[in-house]
Amino acid sequence: MSDDTSRALFERASRVIPGGVNSPVRAFRAVGGSPVFVSRAEGAYLYGADGHRYVDYVGSWGPMILGHAHPAVVEAVRDAATRGTSYGAPTELEVRYAEMVCALYPSMQMVRAVSSGTEATMSALRAARGFTGRDVVVKFEGCYHGHADFLLVKAGSGAATFGVPDSAGVPAGSVASTATLPFNDLGALKELFAARGKEIAAVIVEPVVGNMGVVPPEPGFLEAIVTECRAHGAVSIFDEVMTGCRVARGGMQERAGLAPDMTCLGKIAGGGMPLAAYGGKRAIMEKVAPLGPVYQAGTLSGNPLAVSAALATLERLDDALYARLESLGARLEAGLNEAIAKRSATACVQRVGSMITLFFTRAPVRSWADAKKCDTAAFGRWHGAMLARGVYWPPAQFEAAFLSGAHTEADIDATIAAARDALTA
Repeated sequence: MSDDTSRALFERASRVIPGGVNSPVRAFRAVGGSPVFVSRAEGAYLYGADGHRYVDYVGSWGPMILGHAHPAVVEAVRDAATRGTSYGAPTELEVRYAEMVCALYPSMQMVRAVSSGTEATMSALRAARGFTGRDVVVKFEGCYHGHADFLLVKAGSGAATFGVPDSAGVPAGSVASTATLPFNDLGALKELFAARGKEIAAVIVEPVVGNMGVVPPEPGFLEAIVTECRAHGAVSIFDEVMTGCRVARGGMQERAGLAPDMTCLGKIAGGGMPLAAYGGKRAIMEKVAPLGPVYQAGTLSGNPLAVSAALATLERLDDALYARLESLGARLEAGLNEAIAKRSATACVQRVGSMITLFFTRAPVRSWADAKKCDTAAFGRWHGAMLARGVYWPPAQFEAAFLSGAHTEADIDATIAAARDALTA
């Protein structure tokens, strides 16, 4: 898959980094071979240490909606760095960032910046528990909300890829108050609330799942989460770390016309830097220290480099960009479906906006039970063939691919041609 340069780097890395990577899915174990080491990125392209250029559909796992190394973002970071990288003190930049996030997400009346999506979800759930005085958290099978102990139960993403729904090192007591339900199972949700509604502190959901591949919500499912939580005094939390500013400026909640009690953001909302955020109703957020008893802190939270990158990104999310992303996404979806039909392949395409997955299974995927039926070996062969043709697709069946405003129609058409050939490779 990659030449001697990347292989040599991977061998060096494997001696000093677990698995040779700093996040499991990067190791390519789900698709075979060794990973491409990247030397730089620009626009819609990655440039490998192997000297090859790849059309990139990973986009740093979602943040690069404007494309890599967007001039305005680079300039914002460069300018901020000249004034210092971190102060450990409040700045006007943080205020501007919070104001912009609250404007984009009206359900977020107050917001707190953190450094990762994991911090955002962990902190939001702690705030929900502190607000309600309850312990039980509800999540859905195949949804990944970061690597906090109590959330590593039937998670997607890397955990799903390796077939390990739970993580070693997590005490049984840590997940004793975490209930899991099948995604898109409205009946199971209502039954759980009927039986244990008074114990439930919060329900957290990826409103469009990206961590078992792109799986959209069935009609009424998200609405039921918000409604059931409201009826039973629980907190509804949309984990929009992936979908936030991706499927719309205001995330999936904007597309669905819903107002969850709390929202978690990251990736695009962090401008591709180590920046994430959580927030929601004022009454809940006023429980967070120093106003209330729910403790959460972070040395680098809201640092000026990250916030500057985020502001430069968020300021450029206009209607024209989302119209372009929708057009490119539809073009890619149609082309992949045509390729599948021409090659009589056992596969299906699922897309929401600029998030897309090619599943190697015949039936649509609506839950983790459906996703598990995918032919991961066939996906691995296809991925290798795509890489050989200059297309860098997510190296796992259970991950979403992402488009950016930097992709061109020519990039899409070349990808479709590669996919058609790769289906018979």
